Amino acid sequence: MTGKYEIEIYNNRVHYFLTVKRNITIIQGNSATGKTELIRLISDYEANGISSGITVRCDAACTVLTPVDWEQRLKNLKKCIIFIDETAAFLRSQRFAELVRGSDNYFVIATREDLPQLPYSVEEIYGFKN
Repeated sequence: MTGKYEIEIYNNRVHYFLTVKRNITIIQGNSATGKTELIRLISDYEANGISSGITVRCDAACTVLTPVDWEQRLKNLKKCIIFIDETAAFLRSQRFAELVRGSDNYFVIATREDLPQLPYSVEEIYGFKN
């Protein structure tokens, strides 16, 4: 994937609008700033579609990568925007870093920690505040 993608996600309580321009985007913020809620909304939309009450607008498919079979699933995903929550232990693994480097996907990672094994730009670190 190349270029920038605008992502709009909302329900009747919250509204997120993100622009991702590189293969790795980091979302940082303290507890209760909405990082995990963003990922939960995408996950609920994936599972239940429009009946979830959630709207996801983007020119690329958006998905959530969870610890369950993450490696096999990541190998099968193509040209997607993949959201990952900081609770996924595989984020800090060398294997994950290797797969990201060879991927044609974009990654949006919600975390409070540094991820030195991943080659992300300081220009692609966004902060959530409440």
